[in-house]
Amino acid sequence: MALPIFLPCAAGVEALLAEEVQRVLPAVRVHAARGGVSLEGHPLEVMTLNLECRLTQRVLIEVAEGPYRDENDLYELGRSVDWTQWITPAHTLRVDTTARRSPLKSLNFAALRIKDAVCDATRDTTGERPNVDTRAPDLQLVLHLGPERAALYVDSSGEPLFKRGWRDDKGDAPLKETLAAAMLAAAGWRGTPEAGGALHDPCCGSGTIAIEAAQIACGIAPGLKRRFAFERLLPFATPEMRAQWQRLKSHAQSRIHASEVPIVASDVSFRMVDFARRNAQRAGVEAAISFHGGDALERPAPALPSELPGTLMLNPPYGERIDVAGKAARPSAEDRDTPDDFFPRLAAHWKRAYTQHPAGWTAYVLSPDMKLPGAMRLKEARRTPMWNGPIECRLFRFDLVAGSMR
Repeated sequence: MALPIFLPCAAGVEALLAEEVQRVLPAVRVHAARGGVSLEGHPLEVMTLNLECRLTQRVLIEVAEGPYRDENDLYELGRSVDWTQWITPAHTLRVDTTARRSPLKSLNFAALRIKDAVCDATRDTTGERPNVDTRAPDLQLVLHLGPERAALYVDSSGEPLFKRGWRDDKGDAPLKETLAAAMLAAAGWRGTPEAGGALHDPCCGSGTIAIEAAQIACGIAPGLKRRFAFERLLPFATPEMRAQWQRLKSHAQSRIHASEVPIVASDVSFRMVDFARRNAQRAGVEAAISFHGGDALERPAPALPSELPGTLMLNPPYGERIDVAGKAARPSAEDRDTPDDFFPRLAAHWKRAYTQHPAGWTAYVLSPDMKLPGAMRLKEARRTPMWNGPIECRLFRFDLVAGSMR
């Protein structure tokens, strides 16, 4: 029987995630909802989504849902699940809770009642109860409380999916890989000459945007270098499911190819360029990216074939993300503050360096400043709402053309 699956994502990314899931699972009906995407699937779909999806934060399997008024109702909700289908008493568990307008006073007590339900149900069936492990549990449960209804999910991912398994070196405010992928998806950048062309991040920091782009261009599945919680759960532990998981990974490995387009990453901080290069090596894409030091206000545009368009993609620093005290006033996307005149100077540099290319460049800038186009004296072609954690941002698109650039 198919189970309900929910894929949470950053606000503003729901439609992009729905499109991605439809590409990954063409035969499945997908519904965009507030804060994510819902669908129905079996263990094979769960494994595929964890391996292939770049935009979702987790793959959650709904195991119970219903009305509630108090913690006793939550206990009964937890007891309604046959947990022996998921774990043995030797497994460990943890319960996390989220809420939206819940009438309950203590989310910790709500989580405790779900834990009690799982342990009591397992003990009644097997004579033993599982233990709690808050650090590395085998079974991760997510309880979501609405105003009147509650839903209980098995988290099949474990660590959030933005942790691709390659980032060891990072700056002070690293961009999450899922958000970098969302920026690329919103730009329609697919790593081909026809869909986005070349890519340049002139404020690359530890390399998140360039590495995510290179993996897309090389056909590397985002989950290929990490482990998942579902690998320890009973529905996925049968010989048949393990064989299917190996086939999925082998197929993903066989799709890897050389990038068709140039990808360039540069930063004023040589320390960050070194971080980015080491991260790219772990991600398997070092050969696909050209790394350079250099100020974003001075570095010339990458040389491209006349027929190949280019995409500038940058997440410049802003004060909400970074404590700027004592930092130098030259830009680096992940560990420096931005001087007041940075954006006007950047626009002027773009006009000099990027508007002469016959196939054109398109720039995308993620910023919480709704007045950024005015500061740059540019007219944006589009602005896409996106959230960088708790920070409401816009992804501004600027078409760099000769003349006024307005």
